[in-house]
Amino acid sequence: MSDDGVFVTEERIEGAADGPLAGQTVAVKDNISTEGVRTTCGSEMLADYVPPYDATVVERLKEAGATIVGKANMDEFGMGSTTETSAFGPTENPAAEGRVPGGSSGGSAAAVAAGEADLALGSDTGGSVRNPAAFCGVVGIKPTYGLVSRYGLVAYANSLEQIGPFGSTVEEAAELLDVVAGPDRRDATTRDEGADSDYAAAADGDVDGLEVAVPTNLVDGADEGVVETFRSALDELEDRGATYHEVELPSVEHAVEAYYVIAMSEASSNLARFDGVRYGHRADADTGEQGSSSSATQSHDGNWNEAFARTRKEGFGEEVKRRVLLGTYALSAGYHDKYYKKAQDARAWVKQDFDEALEDADVLASPTMPVPPFERGGSLDDPLQMYLADANTVPVNLADLPAISVPAGETDGLPVGIQFVGSAFDEETIVRAGSALA
Repeated sequence: MSDDGVFVTEERIEGAADGPLAGQTVAVKDNISTEGVRTTCGSEMLADYVPPYDATVVERLKEAGATIVGKANMDEFGMGSTTETSAFGPTENPAAEGRVPGGSSGGSAAAVAAGEADLALGSDTGGSVRNPAAFCGVVGIKPTYGLVSRYGLVAYANSLEQIGPFGSTVEEAAELLDVVAGPDRRDATTRDEGADSDYAAAADGDVDGLEVAVPTNLVDGADEGVVETFRSALDELEDRGATYHEVELPSVEHAVEAYYVIAMSEASSNLARFDGVRYGHRADADTGEQGSSSSATQSHDGNWNEAFARTRKEGFGEEVKRRVLLGTYALSAGYHDKYYKKAQDARAWVKQDFDEALEDADVLASPTMPVPPFERGGSLDDPLQMYLADANTVPVNLADLPAISVPAGETDGLPVGIQFVGSAFDEETIVRAGSALA
């Protein structure tokens, strides 16, 4: 673990001799598989796990000539908004001393903000690229669902998550998106869009004639200083020829509840694979001694259910346990229709609201986060505070749309991000909008 908590593992993986990213260094979030280099997901459960293969995005990084410089720290299994739930310790925010870097891709954002990597990859399930981008004062892009292959990404909530890039500028982040975007035969959710993309060319700062819709639901209630900084950024866009109008998105009032029911339900299913038998941490049911699943073939006289329970108790942190339990409850007999089905209905409502708003606008704009970076340690005692802070980012994942967070300025010396949301597979427009500011 690096001293500032940015990297769980520091190891150089050299790419091809030339390519569009030749000479560029990239930090890779530690839930993205790298052949021969451990991938921990910020968890004791996978503390010694070394994947035998590369994720598709890692293959594409190598082919593009990038040099991977390490596996970036993260909230355990992507569950958190502060990078404080990592089993390997928290990450410092280079842009705001004593504050969290956001999460769950906090290590990736911090690597770029601190200059320890030129670019970075994270994953965004409900804002986990945009949140740390805003808190660390860098650029982060959450692509349309299906634009970037998830093959080799350790699953948290399959129907919501996407791998996305970080950069110091919009153009740099777009260059990385160009490299990783496009279909993959190993991921059936990918689409043909992005195969011949040139998102970097869209970063020309030309927003003359751009129509921006501002959802009042995502601005009202935000910190006063955040709102002032956001409004100043809108004024700058107006000065460059953009226009904006306000809209209401009634569905977003229920987006956080719907998101957490869906995400936790999918997490409880995905994390069932970590049972201490196939790979990862393994506990001995009789003695409580910790071991490795590589010894799973050794004799074991204890009760398997007891070993399974002890393994998960030892291997998972508190936040992961909380989400697995809640997700299992939501999917259980008698509660599936009451919670999960209603959450899916709410998801359809959110998508409908966003699509209708985008019929009369090129992009939607809001503060990325309704508050400045939290003080370290604050949200761990109040998980609900952490969940509610995702109010502006989770609706985008529910709607399967692309979004970008770019630096909008500061309030009381703390970074503030502005988020632009676009229509499905219209990354070019959000890149153009963002490039007018960064």
